[in-house]
Amino acid sequence: MMQTEVLRDFDRLVQRAFNTQLSSEPVHPMPMEAWKDDTGFHAEFDLPGVDAEQIDMAVEKNILTIRAERAKPADRQHIAGSERLWGHFTRELILGDHLDTESIQATYVDGVLRVDIAVAESAKPRRIQVAVGQGKKNPKEITS
Repeated sequence: MMQTEVLRDFDRLVQRAFNTQLSSEPVHPMPMEAWKDDTGFHAEFDLPGVDAEQIDMAVEKNILTIRAERAKPADRQHIAGSERLWGHFTRELILGDHLDTESIQATYVDGVLRVDIAVAESAKPRRIQVAVGQGKKNPKEITS
């Protein structure tokens, strides 16, 4: 294992354990709604005001990581009051083995990031055809 992988895994472990990153900048959670159906797993993340170019998604070892950033506008240095969150947003989802991580699709419309992940072909139910055999090669005759 390369040293960078070890450090990345350690950083991820610390982040999960303490719900933080090894950084001085605050990281905010993303409000999320998730559901599953026959086609797969779906999730929507609220990211109002985030530019699409500031959204980064990656999947590694069945962990989907979503990061985004909403920069504080330069002309608002002396804000009198604010309930908006600025800075970095992140979310990690552990995906089941039944999902096809190669099929992940994401769309960003009106401040909502939608992620769709299909069920893996190997996890889908399938019908198995039962073949009719011909029986024994030399059937015995039954006489009375």
